[in-house]
Amino acid sequence: MPNPPDANTIAVSPDAMAQLKNASTASVATLLYKRGFHNAYIQGVAPLSTDTPTMVGPAYTLRYIPARPDTDPLDAFREPDHPQRVAVEECPRGSILVMDCRQDASAASAGSILLTRCQMRGVGGVVTDGGIRDARGAAALEMPVFAAKASAPTNLTKHHAVDIQLPISCGGVAIYPGDIIMGDSDGVMVIPRSLADEVAHETVGMEQFEAFVLEEVNSGASIRGLYPPTDPETLVRFDAWKANQSIE
Repeated sequence: MPNPPDANTIAVSPDAMAQLKNASTASVATLLYKRGFHNAYIQGVAPLSTDTPTMVGPAYTLRYIPARPDTDPLDAFREPDHPQRVAVEECPRGSILVMDCRQDASAASAGSILLTRCQMRGVGGVVTDGGIRDARGAAALEMPVFAAKASAPTNLTKHHAVDIQLPISCGGVAIYPGDIIMGDSDGVMVIPRSLADEVAHETVGMEQFEAFVLEEVNSGASIRGLYPPTDPETLVRFDAWKANQSIE
């Protein structure tokens, strides 16, 4: 089977990115499920900070393979073309640096200094299924950072950086460069780039309906016939609720 079309051939509208910023990963997970994408949630990662804002941006990928003593001495970072350093210096503004560490968090994939450099360059966020060292400093950044856990050992202990901007796996999910990455307090979703506009547009109505349902439940309504709206009267009340929202 062919790979998805090159990211440069698929435009994602600014409106879609803004809509996703106002949506939740839970809504996106449901919308992708409806389209047959049942494995789009990156397993085993969470935001380092509880105050992390919603993260949305195109994926910029970095892949690690297991380290070896002959390829990963401590002075490996002196190499100007070390892929990890290159990724940090070249990840585009607004993009999400996604690192494939084979779900091995026994060593770090980056630390607070490199992540601070990403933030200073305008990177939109970082996702790794490996560890993060200097995690307290990384958690204090304004840039969202999602990782498996804190991990003190240098990445050279376990991880050898090899590829930039090629398809990777992160947390058991296939990610192609340019896929739209979305993260919030529930974790990280991967939206195939070709679906980003339609999924984003659909989140608007979905988020509205869930806000309406939450108000109904808080007012004492039963969930039966409300969620999902199998009672036709539910949609009548929802339309009235939307009209009232627009007036306010």
